[in-house]
Amino acid sequence: MKSTVRMFALGIALLAASAVSASAQPKINDAQIAAIAVAANQVDVDAGKLALSKARNGEINQFAQTMITDHGGAIKAATDLAGKLKVTPQENDTSKALVKGGQDARAKLAKLDGAAFDKAYVDNEVAYHDTVVKALDDTLIPNAQNGELKSLLTSVRGVAAAHLEHARQLQKSLK
Repeated sequence: MKSTVRMFALGIALLAASAVSASAQPKINDAQIAAIAVAANQVDVDAGKLALSKARNGEINQFAQTMITDHGGAIKAATDLAGKLKVTPQENDTSKALVKGGQDARAKLAKLDGAAFDKAYVDNEVAYHDTVVKALDDTLIPNAQNGELKSLLTSVRGVAAAHLEHARQLQKSLK
């Protein structure tokens, strides 16, 4: 299972890098960035909901609730900002791949129980948040044209980095 989670995370990382790399593709626009942001946050809300129903470790349940709350708030903020700016999030290969990858990961996680689920979920969260922070730093924030969107992404980046560190601490505690 460990290799499956890592392969999923690696696949998302490679997909995100290749789909939104400024050198390989034209720059992405704010509408595409908005769709990526909403999709990335929804993936983690959905994973958190699964974790609440399956995790046995109380700290992991608390972490999952934090993911639902924080990423749900990020979705609302992105949706509200898009409405204010009259920008309709534009689905793209990256946003679609994030949704599909999230569905695939949840399907694999759903087959696990107990400590095996807890470990796989936390491993996935470490890999996923690491990928999201890198995508924010390397692609999404630099390509955002609207100042308010860039500010929101920068704020979300801080939260994602904090989630990454929290997930890493959980990961260490499970070893």
